[in-house]
Amino acid sequence: MNSAGEKGRWGAGGGRGGRHAVVVGGSLAGLLAAHVLAGHADRVIVVERDRLPDGPQPRPGVPQGRHPHVLLQGGQVAMESLLPGFLAELREAGAPRVGMPSDMVMWQTGRWFRRLPATTHIYTGSRAQLEDLVRRRVLANPVISVLEGTDVVGFLGDASRVRGVLVRDRSGDARAESRPLEADLVVDASGSGTKAPQWLAAIGAEGPQEETIDTGLAYASRVYRGTNGALDGETRGYYAYPDPEQVHAGGALPLEDGSHLVIVSGLRGDEPPTDDDEFVTYAKRLPHPLLHRWLDEAEPLSPAFGFRRTANIRRRYDGPGHPAGFLATGDALCTFNPIYGQGMAVAAMSAVALRDALADRRRTPTTRRVQQALLAASRLAWDISAGADRKMPGAVGTAIDGGPADQVAGWYLSRVQERAPGDPVVGRAFRAVLTLSAPVTALFAPPVARAVLFRAPAPTPTEPPAAPEESGARA
Repeated sequence: MNSAGEKGRWGAGGGRGGRHAVVVGGSLAGLLAAHVLAGHADRVIVVERDRLPDGPQPRPGVPQGRHPHVLLQGGQVAMESLLPGFLAELREAGAPRVGMPSDMVMWQTGRWFRRLPATTHIYTGSRAQLEDLVRRRVLANPVISVLEGTDVVGFLGDASRVRGVLVRDRSGDARAESRPLEADLVVDASGSGTKAPQWLAAIGAEGPQEETIDTGLAYASRVYRGTNGALDGETRGYYAYPDPEQVHAGGALPLEDGSHLVIVSGLRGDEPPTDDDEFVTYAKRLPHPLLHRWLDEAEPLSPAFGFRRTANIRRRYDGPGHPAGFLATGDALCTFNPIYGQGMAVAAMSAVALRDALADRRRTPTTRRVQQALLAASRLAWDISAGADRKMPGAVGTAIDGGPADQVAGWYLSRVQERAPGDPVVGRAFRAVLTLSAPVTALFAPPVARAVLFRAPAPTPTEPPAAPEESGARA
């Protein structure tokens, strides 16, 4: 990656020019970044602290790996662009494709959604399955190799440029020495627990500014199998979203083996338990007994697992003064409250942004320009997650105050949320934005704005709708 004063293009001129890249972390974001960089270097090394599983198994380096994951529409488009045919592979592996809102019983801001014909779909299979499919595709490229069971313990370089990493085997031997691994570009994809700010400081380089919003949300998840193999007749999934008036949330999403992954969540001081019996009891806190009733009859297939690190954290490396030769992506750049299901989609969208920035023949891909592109790829997800969380009671952090513009937008968006459950036009736009397949401006399109500003909320079901509406319903 070039600094602002360098000529030429990274990986261009004289073939691949013996350029080397290191990706810190074999996460989904790291694998997809390596896939893109393989088109610009003759060697890409992924340094991964875990031993990678042989198959779709949970990996210790994914702390929320046993909890629900969804691949939103925006992520599907990005993934297919990066790995053509990937969605067909995902379907062949059995990953459920769930229509929204037709296949789901959904509750938000005190209202049940009408189950109109689907305007978007999500994949709800396990994180382990999706990551395994990506890993097989990416690591088939001979340009890419993996250093497994290896920690990155620092950076090489100085304040002007990162020139590689220091690595150490995770052998358990405290006397193990670190060794240098030089690179023209280092990409941090090590996740929300990244140590890159400390490593940059150690070489005299400028670290990021951090923006944080933390609601204290915690959740617990457990796998169940329903007595009839489905959640409830024609219902494939259920979800109740949190809001300032109803802080407890939860739901059940189908997995590839026919079971359901159930999640319940609460805020700081009222965290869901991981005790098996208390897990079921906690579901009574949701706004309707639907999920609790189902859990009473369903067969548990796993213990309950908890997770509490749900703060939104954005690390700003996009300003002037940061060293060349270093990029951050995925959760190492922008961590979202996992309750909104954005992480995998943003990982794929960020890889597309990296690919497009490196391929842009109009401008030299300086570190700053590429980092700005990566940040832009995560901006919509940040606006959604941070915007919702800063309204939650007890939220703390450096980015809580959104300013006057945020207050005006909040008024409009609250009217959008009131109308989305029952109005087909507003609902379609709302889902498109939430699934990262349309910009926020879609909520201000004239048909949507007319409904939001001049029409009262349409009637919605008073009880959880047991079946989809007829396909001829207006959507």
